[in-house]
Amino acid sequence: MDTFAAKPTASIPEACDSWSETCAAYRFLSNAEVTWEGILAPHWERTQERMGEHAVVLCIQDTTELDFNGQETAGLGPLSYEAQRGMYLHPTYAVTPDREPLGMLDAWMWAREMRGKDGVRPGLKESRRWVEGYERIAEQAAALPGTRLVYLADREADMIEMMRVARDLGTPADWLVRAKHDRCLADDEGSKLWAATTNGTPLGEIGFTMGGREKQKARLVRQQLWAQRVLIGDGKKGQIEATCIVAREIDAPAGVKPVEWRLLTNRAATTLEQATELIDWYRARWEIEVYFNVLKNGCEVEKLQLATVERVEKALALFMVVAWRVAFLMRKGRNCPDLDAALFFDPDEIRGAHLLNKMKMPATPPTLNEVVRLIAQIGGFLARNSDGEPGVKTIWKGLDQVHASAETLRALRDGLG
Repeated sequence: MDTFAAKPTASIPEACDSWSETCAAYRFLSNAEVTWEGILAPHWERTQERMGEHAVVLCIQDTTELDFNGQETAGLGPLSYEAQRGMYLHPTYAVTPDREPLGMLDAWMWAREMRGKDGVRPGLKESRRWVEGYERIAEQAAALPGTRLVYLADREADMIEMMRVARDLGTPADWLVRAKHDRCLADDEGSKLWAATTNGTPLGEIGFTMGGREKQKARLVRQQLWAQRVLIGDGKKGQIEATCIVAREIDAPAGVKPVEWRLLTNRAATTLEQATELIDWYRARWEIEVYFNVLKNGCEVEKLQLATVERVEKALALFMVVAWRVAFLMRKGRNCPDLDAALFFDPDEIRGAHLLNKMKMPATPPTLNEVVRLIAQIGGFLARNSDGEPGVKTIWKGLDQVHASAETLRALRDGLG
């Protein structure tokens, strides 16, 4: 883990310091006594401990494809296109409402089976992971009586089965999902969910800055909010009580598609403040996309060349923790900039960050934000006044060089000693 964390963008042979260490890493990944769940178990426990320090924790679930097309790995399956080869990863990622990543709570990994001649794909129904995801979070809630857990997911999780399970369990964890289906309400009048929600007067307006993504520049978004308590059928002649929230952008720039979100939740929202809080929680769902970006583009897990999918799963378990740490450093540097950097980096890493930036060590201990920015500058962050805070990409690039510098400093010191 230390080796991979020190060189998150390197392949396994590149990350290891010697051929014997490389062989040891491959032996570890091929050891039948080692499971990916066993590798992650200590991290899951520490994540739960961190969660217990907060009143509310958002448990974000999502699925990503891992494309290993062209790799000679036994056990891979088709992806979105049948000709592609790879596997799927579906973690539960715990973050605070302030978007500080606390770690992972759970994960599913699987490779799809090929469709049969009848066009049907054998194996477990993949949509079950969204329901089981809530059940796992509900189990966690029992061990964290002082923390309210919130199951948070995008449109794939808009499933009556998940809501019914939550209700039948007594809703030990809240749920908040983006609505995919404009359902009929259980009012015998044929009312539809979204129209019924926006039929009345909006609660008010909110504004926030939507960050830049791919070809979209960051921009200010203003939305009107509606919230309505509704009853929807549970698929078994019963009913589920929920709140539907519609957030609709107003005055969007010309040529830009207005941002509109329709959310469903078990929580009540009768005021603008309550609805705004839920919108803020939904916006935090983007943190799992940041995490996937670090895992796939920073740690470059899709370049793993291992003989079997079981070995890939064990390597993924290691890199999943590495990716969390990179995302954690970025967010902690923003949310708690004045913390002592020594809480997160050893002295040689701090010294290495200064040396690579051709700076002298300061007279007073540097803060976390100062060191994170130095690391990001090594990775290409320009640190101009207009640049704001660095993102994960420049941080993971800089970490490579900082760890190498720290190793050099330790070697020189040991040699002189």
